[in-house]
Amino acid sequence: MGVTAVAYRIETSRLVLRCWEPDDAPLMKDAVDSSIDHLLPWMPWARYEPQSLDEKLQLAREFRGQFDLGEQYVYGIFEPDESRALGGCGLHPRGGDGSLEIGYWIRADATGRGYATESAAALTRVAFEVADVDRVEIRCAPANLASAAIPQKLGYALVESGEDLIFAIAKGDFPGSPSAATPLAAYDVVGAALVDGLG
Repeated sequence: MGVTAVAYRIETSRLVLRCWEPDDAPLMKDAVDSSIDHLLPWMPWARYEPQSLDEKLQLAREFRGQFDLGEQYVYGIFEPDESRALGGCGLHPRGGDGSLEIGYWIRADATGRGYATESAAALTRVAFEVADVDRVEIRCAPANLASAAIPQKLGYALVESGEDLIFAIAKGDFPGSPSAATPLAAYDVVGAALVDGLG
């Protein structure tokens, strides 16, 4: 896949993005359970909700295992004090070698505040500067106008329009994009700084 490193924790000006941990199961469940109707039209996994707390605990463990194995990188989106989950996002190796795809969702009572855009911008920067990929994609349903607006704000180009809209940005176009200017700090699994651009 061409991923040379990965950030387990990302701090932006308003958010903490980090690998889900088993202790986060109650926060994950609260974020999802309060947002099922909001998520159902766009997130295929929402049709299997609500899940029990034990199921969420197992899911958090699976996400952590996938992170450690380099299979995919699923993050929780948290308030700065990490007392509340605002949603989830991820870097997924679905587009072939040297490419990562960004996904995101925000809980219903936290939409409209730019959290998905901030998260996607941070993941774009981490994908290029930490994971060292050549291309990043964002896909969404054509009817999901709010989601489709996000990659356009971040300098992605629409490369395919069909059952899904596919937006992409290449490594050469990243330095001049809004994502490149996103303040963030990123850390590896032991807390060593990978990117320090918050201050």
